[in-house]
Amino acid sequence: MNFPLIKDFITLLEQFESNANPDSYPSTIEGFKAWICDEKNTLQPAAAEEPYWEGKENGRTPESAISTLLVHLNRYAKTYSKSAISDSEFSTQEDFIYLINLKAFGEMSKMTLIKKNIHDKPVGMLIIARLLRQGLIEQTDSDLDKRSKLIRISEKGLVTLEKQMEKIRQATNIVAGNLNHHEKMDLIRILNKLDRFHYPIFSRNINSEELISTVYDEYSFMNL
Repeated sequence: MNFPLIKDFITLLEQFESNANPDSYPSTIEGFKAWICDEKNTLQPAAAEEPYWEGKENGRTPESAISTLLVHLNRYAKTYSKSAISDSEFSTQEDFIYLINLKAFGEMSKMTLIKKNIHDKPVGMLIIARLLRQGLIEQTDSDLDKRSKLIRISEKGLVTLEKQMEKIRQATNIVAGNLNHHEKMDLIRILNKLDRFHYPIFSRNINSEELISTVYDEYSFMNL
């Protein structure tokens, strides 16, 4: 038995338990693997030279460039999604994303579905109401809480979704653009890290007027 390796592993696990944010890195093997990957990327020096971004020569910060590029990419993705559903019963990309989640994860409460899609409750309830009117989803009483409704994708929803899936897959392929496999994997790791940071904050439903000051103060912002 390789006792030095076991000792190193135990040391690493102790560091994970003492340093990992449970909201960002759950106490599971997947959380442990994500923490190791992020730690490795943090400690390794950048292999490539620092990239150029628009306005860099005028003092524009990398944070500003990241924020703008994420907004741009979201708009590009919405444009392709709009094309993918142009001849369908779907009104927006959120409609088919809600159905995809229900198909993948099964029935769930309305709020669980809304949170999974990173929507505020009023916006999510409007989407769910529209899907119910169209017969694309169904709702039933929860066995655990009769006051709560569970929703699931309907047979009509499955047929409608499947009819559009080829175009939806084509749209997602276009969004990934000219990235090679290695770049896609790097991007997924980086976006997952950002998602793990932002989702617990989003889930707290902090009042808009207090959101920035609260997050800025709590993370003292931020010695990455």
